[in-house]
Amino acid sequence: MSERRVLLIVHTAREEATSLAARLATDLRSADIGVCVLESDRDDLVAAGIGEVGVIPAQEGAAHGCELAVVLGGDGTILRATEICRGTQTPVLGVNLGHVGFLAEADVDDLQAVVQGVVDRTYRVEERLTIEVTVSVGDEVVATNWALNEATVEKASRERMLELVVEIDDRPVSRWGCDGVVCATPTGSTAYNFSAGGPIVWPEVEALLMVPISAHALFARPLVVSPNSTLAIEVMGETTAGVLWCDGRRAAELPRGARVEVRRATTPARLARLHEAPFADRLVRKFDLPVAGWRGTAEQRRLGRRVEDV
Repeated sequence: MSERRVLLIVHTAREEATSLAARLATDLRSADIGVCVLESDRDDLVAAGIGEVGVIPAQEGAAHGCELAVVLGGDGTILRATEICRGTQTPVLGVNLGHVGFLAEADVDDLQAVVQGVVDRTYRVEERLTIEVTVSVGDEVVATNWALNEATVEKASRERMLELVVEIDDRPVSRWGCDGVVCATPTGSTAYNFSAGGPIVWPEVEALLMVPISAHALFARPLVVSPNSTLAIEVMGETTAGVLWCDGRRAAELPRGARVEVRRATTPARLARLHEAPFADRLVRKFDLPVAGWRGTAEQRRLGRRVEDV
């Protein structure tokens, strides 16, 4: 196998994704780049005609030694890829086959540009802030986890609200009867945080966000705090139990009296970019925002920048 290796992570439940993976693998091999796939995806991809590939286990850190992980799927598949690549130097490049696909860098129509960018190594790598999560009951740590987008504390029973006390940097801030709380990164501000009414934060801004979900309280506003802050959520003892979700993929039960602490992780996520498009342009494109009538500054007009360009 070539000294250069690229990992393909594919939403194998979608026929479009497996057929594109076969095409991509053929193009990469023709450029003398080896192709690896996850062990759990191998049978589906072989059936789709992917050809000769290496196989690695579907576990955290397994991407070690791969130059890049190219993802064919939506944001959920990209989040899966960040798990496989966590703790390695392997960046993730997403090709969107989903709906909004905020984490993706390219769309299906850009597949040839993806191949060329990989072959020529013309992509750049961004490091994105991630969070680490600790769950304790009394003095005992019962669970640890991490997230790129968000960690959410949610009610386990739809019949009852959660009673939560939230804390910032060792000081209590408020008590909420609510459906839950989202603790998000700037990258995750366009995900669950956005649906819960939180602000959109540009990815290069270093901050942590805390947003209550359907809170019955006078003070129930989104909070944006320092990236060095510690967010804490305590499940009050007389209420129903809750559940912790990290990136909507990894769950832990929260018994009465549990305490969840969220802080910046020491290991960032690495995302590969092919284009230098401003984040504002990405917002307009992904959310189909109305910008008709925009003319910009005189300098922008001189450079020929039009609303259609975004």
